[in-house]
Amino acid sequence: MSILQLPTGDPCVILIDWHATLVDTHDAMYHAVDDVLPRLDELGLLEHLLAPDQSKTIEDAKLVKYVRDNRALHPRIVAERKISRTDIFEVLFGDNPDAKQRAHGAFDESYRKYVGEVTPLERDTRANLQALRDLDITLGLISNRNREFMNHELAIVDGSGWADLFDAMTCGNDVPHRKPHPDLLLKALDQLGRDAGEHVWYVGDSTTDVIAAKRAGVTAVFYNGAGWDQEWIDKIFPGTVRHPHRPDAVVDHLGELVDLARHMRAQHLRVERSRD
Repeated sequence: MSILQLPTGDPCVILIDWHATLVDTHDAMYHAVDDVLPRLDELGLLEHLLAPDQSKTIEDAKLVKYVRDNRALHPRIVAERKISRTDIFEVLFGDNPDAKQRAHGAFDESYRKYVGEVTPLERDTRANLQALRDLDITLGLISNRNREFMNHELAIVDGSGWADLFDAMTCGNDVPHRKPHPDLLLKALDQLGRDAGEHVWYVGDSTTDVIAAKRAGVTAVFYNGAGWDQEWIDKIFPGTVRHPHRPDAVVDHLGELVDLARHMRAQHLRVERSRD
């Protein structure tokens, strides 16, 4: 079944993922992942790789097998640069919080060596974020990345930084559990003094972002910046008992997010006026 529905609530708060939703830091991220995978034995993680029957898709099972056999990502995955480190660790370790915590810790050690240039994923990212603020929407920034890296990247992006665009920021080492747990989203809402609900949207580019949104009880908007076709989107969000979480909306770029938010706000205002 294709994902065609609109969100049920107009956004008062939009929480947004950082890497591969707002900015491009793929080179540093993949360099750090490349450092972690050869250390799977040393980190005691090889035995925690998922078995083929535990993987969500055949493609996930193939990824795990390749990593098991080669201690590296398949060159095609590296070349395409469409999957985040969080999703990589989800594919490799599934619902194993200890294994993922160790993997993220090793990633952070390596990422420190590569953190540097960060560029907007879209040319008009700042303008679109400002357009959301102009709709009287509160913005929060969410990242599995450590705060030391986020503080640096947020300060240098676009030359002058984007700190002025966000009213809250939560990072991977601010909470006990990173995405797909809902801790990061709930902490951001706590900072903002807001409750979870349909009027809070969380926008992210990965399956773990959608899962985190659903577990937090907020509207999940999948940012399809990688350009997946509908068949693949339906595959990674199958809506099964084992993998039930599906996005409430899909946008291909931030301009679509602004249009969607504007449409939902206008619709809400029309409903309010009709009640008067």
